[in-house]
Amino acid sequence: MKANQDIRDRIFINRLRNWEVAEVVGISDSRLSVWLRTEMREDRKQRVEKAIDELLEEQKEG
Repeated sequence: MKANQDIRDRIFINRLRNWEVAEVVGISDSRLSVWLRTEMREDRKQRVEKAIDELLEEQKEG
């Protein structure tokens, strides 16, 4: 199983793009890709999870 598979799955299942998540986190899409390659530190993981939640909330409202 790949590192951070739970986050990868959430992004894929909800039809989000890595660049969208990265933009909300405040990093480049290439930096997010680097983060996803190895198991993330807990603080980074929380930032990414929060960004995904915000994007999903925007989808509901939109």
